[in-house]
Amino acid sequence: MMELYKKPGKIVSKVRGMAIDKVKENLKVCDLVEFVEEEIKKLGGEPAFPCNISINEITAHYTSPFNDESHLNLGDLVKIDLGAHVDGYIADSAVTVLVGGDELGSDTLFSEVEVDFQLKLIETAQEALENAISIIKDGVELEKIGEVVEDIVTGENLNPVSNLTGHSMDRWILHSGLSIPNVKGENKHKIREGDVLAIEPFVTNGVGRVTDMKEAYIFRFLRDRPLRMVQARKLLDNIKQNYKNLPFAERWVQKSFKGHQFNLTMNQLISSRALYPYHVLKEKSDARVAQAEHTVIVETDGCQIITE
Repeated sequence: MMELYKKPGKIVSKVRGMAIDKVKENLKVCDLVEFVEEEIKKLGGEPAFPCNISINEITAHYTSPFNDESHLNLGDLVKIDLGAHVDGYIADSAVTVLVGGDELGSDTLFSEVEVDFQLKLIETAQEALENAISIIKDGVELEKIGEVVEDIVTGENLNPVSNLTGHSMDRWILHSGLSIPNVKGENKHKIREGDVLAIEPFVTNGVGRVTDMKEAYIFRFLRDRPLRMVQARKLLDNIKQNYKNLPFAERWVQKSFKGHQFNLTMNQLISSRALYPYHVLKEKSDARVAQAEHTVIVETDGCQIITE
């Protein structure tokens, strides 16, 4: 099975590095998103989900809508979450980047204390990820993973985001059943050799909870439904054929529509529960959040990181 995941893992690792290098002040978010997705394709994969670029207190599920004009600002804490699949076999990874990096301390707009704090969030998320991965092997209980993450994060006087988790994956299924906790709690389920897991701690100095925003730019096919509009039936068939159960961006399917026709079509698909909307998530107290993530495959005495 490892061979089936090596290619998407290598693609994600390479594109993640390229995306980090591309981050700079005034870069349009849509340009970064489209760069990541196109590079995945150039390397022989397909996006397993729309590239997420979640900035500062925005924690997850932000991808550019059609004609997005937002851009990166100096001092932004930018979470880049990307995934690739090859024939349905998925690799998922994330990294957090501070726009301007540690050079911000020399800028009068940012104190060294502010810069050091942002870097501490990034480093703590990465340390929590590495320590969680270090205990993964056949037979480990899920609660142990959450305990390791929480201990690392709270040891730095920070909080893990308690209502976001990692997840297991199967072919064509990004979230396949297991939730990998980032906090302590009773969960005796044991991971097993061959499990494919995305481990992803989120770290903040806020309350450590996320809440839904009204915006949703990412969706997933749920089921066939009887639909009044011909355009809605055609779009649902297109989504089902092209993306199967994987998340897709509204901008991927919007270009062929004119005016308000797209919104009317999507509203019918959502209200009929043919599609599931992933609402943008933000930290409840509006505090900044850092994220780190790798995909691992559980082995008898450890695990293989396929996105390193």
